[in-house]
Amino acid sequence: MQALEIQQEDHVILARLDEVADLVRTNSMWYLSFGLACCAVEMIHAAMPRYDMERFGMIPRASPRQADLMIVAGTLTNKMAPALRKIYDQMAEPRYVISMGSCANGGGYYHYSYSVVRGCDRIIPVDIYVPGCPPTAEALIYGILQLQNKIRRQNAILR
Repeated sequence: MQALEIQQEDHVILARLDEVADLVRTNSMWYLSFGLACCAVEMIHAAMPRYDMERFGMIPRASPRQADLMIVAGTLTNKMAPALRKIYDQMAEPRYVISMGSCANGGGYYHYSYSVVRGCDRIIPVDIYVPGCPPTAEALIYGILQLQNKIRRQNAILR
């Protein structure tokens, strides 16, 4: 998407509706933090003033009904998987998921444990994978930028 082209004549602003919709959807994402293990510390670090996810329009929400994005950070166990699915189902459409860390992506060091899910993509669909153990705050910010690019490529308004 190019920069939003705005024509201003006689106090009237003209812009394409799909470009405005993409701009609003990418820059006002509210995230639901699903911190399960040590990756949650890096997710919190990304929200603090040094990296400041709010400058990207990322606002933390405690309710799944108000969130557009779920960040799964850490080891997902079989016992927690039904709760993850239930919270995901309570989110409104369109909803997006970022899987953060080796454990959330594929089980990590605990891959062969009987109690660990080998990737949260077996429970919910994942849009962006952020690798690392634990991934840095910069990696999460990069994943957020990749998600914004993915949202811009989607067709928000069907013709």
